[in-house]
Amino acid sequence: MRYDKLIFELSAPGRVGYSLPASDVPEKKSSELLPGKYLREAPPELPEVSEFDVVRHYTRLSQLNYGVDTHFYPLGSCTMKYNPKLNEDMARLAGFARLHPLTPESLASGALKLMGELSESLAEITGMHTVSLQPAAGAQGELTGVLMIRAYHLAKEKRPRTKVLIPDSAHGTNPASTAIAGYQIVQLKSDASGEVDILDLERHLDEDVAALMITVPNTLGLFESKILEITEMCHTKGALVYMDGANLNAILGIARPGDLGFDVVHLNLHKTFTTPHGGGGPGAGPVGVKAALVPFLPVPHVVKDDGGDYRLDWDRPQSIGKLQAFWGNFGMLARASAYIRTMGPDGLRAVSDNAVLNANYLMKRLEPYYDLPYPGPCMHECVFSARRQKQHGVSAMDIAKRLLDLGFYAPSTYFPLVVEEALMIEPTETESKETIDSFCDAMIQIAKEAETDPASILNAPVTTPVKRLDQTLAARQPNLRWTRP
Repeated sequence: MRYDKLIFELSAPGRVGYSLPASDVPEKKSSELLPGKYLREAPPELPEVSEFDVVRHYTRLSQLNYGVDTHFYPLGSCTMKYNPKLNEDMARLAGFARLHPLTPESLASGALKLMGELSESLAEITGMHTVSLQPAAGAQGELTGVLMIRAYHLAKEKRPRTKVLIPDSAHGTNPASTAIAGYQIVQLKSDASGEVDILDLERHLDEDVAALMITVPNTLGLFESKILEITEMCHTKGALVYMDGANLNAILGIARPGDLGFDVVHLNLHKTFTTPHGGGGPGAGPVGVKAALVPFLPVPHVVKDDGGDYRLDWDRPQSIGKLQAFWGNFGMLARASAYIRTMGPDGLRAVSDNAVLNANYLMKRLEPYYDLPYPGPCMHECVFSARRQKQHGVSAMDIAKRLLDLGFYAPSTYFPLVVEEALMIEPTETESKETIDSFCDAMIQIAKEAETDPASILNAPVTTPVKRLDQTLAARQPNLRWTRP
């Protein structure tokens, strides 16, 4: 029997994995509860498994998983770093975890105080006037910021302006969020050093531009050295400047977006301020703004009254409105608050110092073996190209698969799009030199194998329960339904 068959196909007719008490609700015929056209003609064919099989199945899968508790996780631009379990405990305190969303303000003073103080801390960290905690994800934070920019121009100029400038190395959510807000996206070129091409910016910057949306450091792992000039150029034309804060892990305590000239910035609490990140969530994307944009913040906004207590302020006539029901993933806010209080200013600065040090060390070790399209120094992550390995028939994806055999999760591949065969690696601040050296040794081994034995890479992975999949077939003909063997 195949190993993957043993793991995944456990159903056998007649096996039962549950025992339910007798129903205490009066029974009714199905036809009395639902119209007949919605009723099944036959029971669904669900797996029939014992309780033991279910427990062992999911426990076994958990042991096969990669995660920051078990493996080095160098996934670029996502900051897969250590997240202290203490912060998990704080998010699970009964007063937070069991707080009903409809609880009156008078009975939720602790949660409101946490939110108010977290907003103040994030405003200080970013150099912004105030921060809204309402967005429940980074992309929703982007949309929130762009909608506030739109409201600002409508109020000031009685017109929305029509264009937003976005560099070609941007995160994919940037143009998507901007398009949803109704703007035309204009792509800016990168120059030979991997930064925004100032001449291209100058060519496109006119009175129809509402904003420049830029990530600092950018997705090539580089700090925009001309950022003060860039923000000044935009402000001269009446445009605002939006910072995607996904890479804030690189500049905590070193540079504040507000001091760099940014008018709006969103933060990914699940990247920079502690929450296990992966699997699609949970997320939180607070947005900080300068004073000119405060009237347009979403409602309700947490404010402090004259007595020092925090409350929800709904009286904001110029607000862009409510983004969602309630406050999204509140546990994210509790974790971030605990993280910031634990780290303090010096600790947050150390995060960036060590993240940048680790990335540059890794970059120097791998530079002789992989192409470096934009020479460093880098910030918290570095971007290599597998063009050299591609000449031997080995792609960036093949390298990612081979890493699984060597005990490492793969870095981001094929992003940013401006780099051919891209490998984006982020070691984070929490990894030791020994761990980074082990990863570099594996990458160097693969580079040598690409020259001497490429077949060993093209067949990888061979040590995992599920071997290499036909990804094209899986994308075009996905099989998402379980059927009885």
